[in-house]
Amino acid sequence: MEIYELEPKNVWRNFYTLTQTPRPSGHTEKVANLLVDFAKKNECEAFIDEAGNVIIRKPATPGYENRETAILQAHMDMVPQKTKESTHNFETDPLQVYIDGDWVKAKDTTLGADNGMGVAAAMAIIEDKTVEHGPLEVLITKDEETGMYGAFGLKAGVLEGKYLLNLDSEDEGEIFIGCAEGEITIGCAGGMDVVCSMEYQEIDVEAEGMTAFRISIKGLLGGHSGIEINEGRANANKLMARVLFATVNTGCAWISSWHGGNMRNAIPRDGEAVVLVPNAKTDEFKSLIQKCSDTFNAEFADIEKDGINLTAEPCDMPAKAMPEDVQQNLLNAILAAHDGVLRYIPTIPEIVETSSNLAIINIADGKADIAILARSSQDSMKLYLCNSHLACFSMAGMKVKFEGGYSGWQPNTKSPLVAMMADIYEKMNGKKPVVQVCHAGLECGIIGVNYPEMDMASFGPTLLSPHTPSERCLIPTVEKFYNYVLEILKNIPVKG
Repeated sequence: MEIYELEPKNVWRNFYTLTQTPRPSGHTEKVANLLVDFAKKNECEAFIDEAGNVIIRKPATPGYENRETAILQAHMDMVPQKTKESTHNFETDPLQVYIDGDWVKAKDTTLGADNGMGVAAAMAIIEDKTVEHGPLEVLITKDEETGMYGAFGLKAGVLEGKYLLNLDSEDEGEIFIGCAEGEITIGCAGGMDVVCSMEYQEIDVEAEGMTAFRISIKGLLGGHSGIEINEGRANANKLMARVLFATVNTGCAWISSWHGGNMRNAIPRDGEAVVLVPNAKTDEFKSLIQKCSDTFNAEFADIEKDGINLTAEPCDMPAKAMPEDVQQNLLNAILAAHDGVLRYIPTIPEIVETSSNLAIINIADGKADIAILARSSQDSMKLYLCNSHLACFSMAGMKVKFEGGYSGWQPNTKSPLVAMMADIYEKMNGKKPVVQVCHAGLECGIIGVNYPEMDMASFGPTLLSPHTPSERCLIPTVEKFYNYVLEILKNIPVKG
């Protein structure tokens, strides 16, 4: 069976179309045009705004013209993550999707169900003339995954709707009222990018008496740096810092280059560093590598169940290396910088309040660049965390900037929309949904700046391991999710 044969067919068919349309963050023009053309073919008004968002308007079903306008909101881009062995080009190649039991997956890449399932559900509603709903708007934002640029660029007065359904959560049966994935979401964390950079004068390598080694770490789970940060998964950048700290400080290694991670909102899954090892220290170096490997696999035995693959293999001799003082300062800073959960919400101790993801390290050719994503539902704690990184990396001689900051989506526990959604869910499923705050970035808080009176909630089908090549979508939850959306639209209140 192909995925477009799954039920509901109109949702899965549209999702399959999205998987065949390259749409990594930063390269969404093709999918934006596809969505506009799709809407116009289905006799709906559609346009792309100045920020690159797609906005679609569908008239009310006859008899529902007196209802308030509802908004279906999702984002068009996907996180481009793949296995080390994959040759997939996210800018040109369609995804290779397949069914594995109750799950839909993609071969060696992210699936893009985050947030392709939300977009596909909106597309299904656009084309289905039998769906009962009042005036409907669809907002599909650009580049949510890299900085929520579409949401930031959305101007006041463009949208007419009173109720916004964000289709970007990842646990069926949960309604989020803040930022996290799953449930009915009514709130979420804010975020800030901490960007550190410096230039340094490289030193010529004296190859005599030295052997070059490439240290590699791979095979980690990685994952979403918001919703999975509390699981204690290994961060490849932090592990590499420990390896290099151990080998450099014993005189066994001298760093030439170091690369790890490639997305600010994904826990780094792999990394590599090229180092120079004195021939007299080769045995000690190899012993330290083995010791680190044994230590890491013991520490993470219950989390990284497939094991942590740490290797060091001889490689071509580089021409340049880092000065020893720069090397030491950067190692100290990276090792000291906070990564992972910093604090849980005191009143909701199972939900992360503040966290940090040491996401990207690129050190080579006389330049060092480090990117960190700091998240918190409290602006004061977000600023504290960012300033702690500023203090840490500035002491290493790096320039530190804060970019792309946004506040969290503060929960409205008295939301009429959420109350209605919870009642509908219970009637449909015989149990109450979970109404929750999440530790991830949703666009609701940003949209709400220009639309402060808009009532919002977030929900979606069940996804696991977003932002990794292990991303998968639970098939039975898609139909439940879609039918739930239809029932909510049918029950949007009358104007007034």
